[in-house]
Amino acid sequence: MVFEFPPFRLHAGDRLLYRGADVVALPPKAVDTLVALVERRGRVVAKDELMAVVWADAWVEENNLNQAISAVRKALGQSNSGPVFIETIPKRGYRFVADVVVREVQSNAVELQAPGSGNDTLEQMGGAMPIDSAFYVIRDVDAEFEQAIARRDSIVLLKGARQVGKTSLLARGLERARRAGVRVVLTDFQDLASTDLASSESLFLTLGKSLAEELELNRSPKDVWDVEDSANTNFGRFVRKEVLAAGVPVLWALDEVDRLFPYSFASEVFGLFRAWHNRRALDPRGPWRHLTLAMAYATEASLFITDINQSPFNVGTRLFLSDLTEAHVEDLNRRYGAPLADVKDLRIFTSIVGGQPFLVQTGLHALASGLPLDRFVEVAPSLEGPFGEHLHRLLLLIGQDHHLRVAVWDVLEGRRPADAVFLRLRSAGVLLGESSFDARMRCLVYSLYFERHLARPSELVEQP
Repeated sequence: MVFEFPPFRLHAGDRLLYRGADVVALPPKAVDTLVALVERRGRVVAKDELMAVVWADAWVEENNLNQAISAVRKALGQSNSGPVFIETIPKRGYRFVADVVVREVQSNAVELQAPGSGNDTLEQMGGAMPIDSAFYVIRDVDAEFEQAIARRDSIVLLKGARQVGKTSLLARGLERARRAGVRVVLTDFQDLASTDLASSESLFLTLGKSLAEELELNRSPKDVWDVEDSANTNFGRFVRKEVLAAGVPVLWALDEVDRLFPYSFASEVFGLFRAWHNRRALDPRGPWRHLTLAMAYATEASLFITDINQSPFNVGTRLFLSDLTEAHVEDLNRRYGAPLADVKDLRIFTSIVGGQPFLVQTGLHALASGLPLDRFVEVAPSLEGPFGEHLHRLLLLIGQDHHLRVAVWDVLEGRRPADAVFLRLRSAGVLLGESSFDARMRCLVYSLYFERHLARPSELVEQP
């Protein structure tokens, strides 16, 4: 159901308020309050009735309702000298007094064309992009990464929020290294089983076995393992004597290394990597000059590795992957066949998804597959839209952690979040900002979705 009261349009099912083509940001309970009033337009709605409808599963005070009404009036631009939408009836409640036109709408479900039915050049979405993808966006960091590999830097760090394109960039860089004659091994820490992460020894044996298989070595770690030596010593000896024995460049790429951060032995592992870097600096003609470690991660390493002398994350070449620029989005739009017809369409699209690479690619894919832009605007911040699974995953991630919920609502309502929690949410790709002082939501679709679906910590208190 859509309620129109110019210049506004309220989509009750999606809980979205529009002014023209623009979405008006409102807290979820404020939207619920507006829907309840519009549905009961023309009659006085008692405060108790409103509170029972809007906060059906929680006990709240009248002040909560007052805040919601204030937020709605502010969003509608209601003032003493302006148009009146919501009338206060003293000692009774509120009444929505503006003229309303009611329209029926189709189901929220978004049906995209099947692959091949509309545009045979579109690729399947999700995961790392193919190396030869026509939709891969080359950023400045691509050249910086290739230059670091060509220089054979000791450690190359690729840091960026989730789904910013680290794995795709890594894959392209590794392919170029292979063509240049470098021996390449890729280890994705997400592929490791829990038994592989039981201890530093089990991890090193797994990593060593993978190195031996990928490089087709004659001996595996177990062939040279000495039980009287530590796991670090054994693994370091294996890499030096077996992996680097041929004297040719080896690029070992480690993706999603932040999976290791919470483990108690993480400092031992990363401390060993740092030690290899130091040995290379002290002995530039030694075997360690042949090894380059390229590590991709999102989480702030300093939250887990407190000894800077044991950390490889403050040495070597540090590269950061940022969001796409408007020029990147414009270029991608052309590659997708220009589903965004003009500058106005482009600005509407970027106002919703920002430069978040996954949202940009997925959104343009949906538009190129036949989804009209006005429909995209309506369903983007909902589970029925093209980002539904992605948004639901984020909601589960944040919803199960009280501190994350508090921080998200702090940002939504203009407060400064806690420093440590801000870093976690920035690593997860939810927030932007140099520090917690300028923390902001990464894009409008996140703001709208969380305002509608993320429970406030105070709302989780059940009725007595």
